[in-house]
Amino acid sequence: MLRLLPQIFTRLASHKKAPYLNQPVTRWQHSEQQLLSLQGLEDHYNGLNINLNQIPLTTTEDEFSRILVRSLSEWRRDKRTAVWLQVPIQHSCYIPVAARLGFEFHHAEHKYAMLKLWMQENQPDATPRFATHQLGVGGVVIKEETREVLVVRDKNRPYTLWKFPGGLADLGEDIESTAVREVFEETGVKAECMSVLAFRQQHTQPGAWGRSDLYVVCRMKPLTFELFPCSNEIVECQWMPVHELQKHAQISTITRRLASLVMFGLEHGFNRVDIKSELMESIHKGLKFYLFHSPLSDEWKS
Repeated sequence: MLRLLPQIFTRLASHKKAPYLNQPVTRWQHSEQQLLSLQGLEDHYNGLNINLNQIPLTTTEDEFSRILVRSLSEWRRDKRTAVWLQVPIQHSCYIPVAARLGFEFHHAEHKYAMLKLWMQENQPDATPRFATHQLGVGGVVIKEETREVLVVRDKNRPYTLWKFPGGLADLGEDIESTAVREVFEETGVKAECMSVLAFRQQHTQPGAWGRSDLYVVCRMKPLTFELFPCSNEIVECQWMPVHELQKHAQISTITRRLASLVMFGLEHGFNRVDIKSELMESIHKGLKFYLFHSPLSDEWKS
C-alpha cells in the first residue's frame, strides 16, 4: 500500500547534519508591553531553533517584523550559523514577514511549517535538505515446498503487472515490520521476515514529490495461506509458481530479477543470496539500530 511519507523516508533525511536541540538560549528580553527578541534552542552547530508559539496571536505583522529584525541583529552579532523558524499553522500570517527578511521554506508537516535562514553569508549554505528519499518495502513470500510465490496486481494503476506486495514505510517503522504489515494488508496472508533479498534505488520517482526512492525487498515465510485481497488496492492476488512468474510477459524487470534470485535460492540455498539483519546498540544513548549484511558466523562477530 503506497502512502507518501512526508518523508521517509526516513528518515531518510541527512540526520548527520540535522539541528539537534539541546540547550536553551536564555537571552529572552521583554518588557510588560512587548517581546524584544525571540527565545530559541541552540543546536550543536551554533544554530538556533525558534518556535513562534511564543508570539501572541494579537501581535501585528509590523510588530513581529520589528521583533525579528532585532533578533536577527543579535544572532548575527553572535555569529550564528543558521536559524530554524518553526511556524505553527495559526501563526502563518508571519511567514511573509520572515520571507522578506531572507527566510525560506525547509519543510512543512501537519500543523507547522519550518523556515530556515543560513546566516553565514560568505560561506555556502550547509543546512541539510529535508528528506531526500522515501522508503518502500516489498515482501517475497515463498512456499518452498511447492515453489510458489505470493503475487498481486495493483488497482488504480496505468498498468496491471504481476508484482510482489509492498508499499511505503510509516515514520519510525522497521523494514521487517513494514513488510509484514504490507503483505497482510494487501493479501490477508500473515508472514514472517527471513532476510533481505535486495534493494533498489531510483531517482525522480513518480509521485514522490521530487524525492528519490529506496525499495527494500524481504524474503518471507508464510504463516497462513488463505488469500483475502484488499478490495481497495488489489485487482487480483494468487500463489504462482516462481518459474512461471520469472517467464511471465506482464512483469517488471525488478520482479523478473527477484524471481531469479528466489529460483537460485531454492536450488542452491538462500544463504547464498540472503542479507541478514542484526539489532545492535547505537553510540547514541538509549538507541538501537538494525545493521544489514551478508551472514557472518558467530566466531567473526565482535
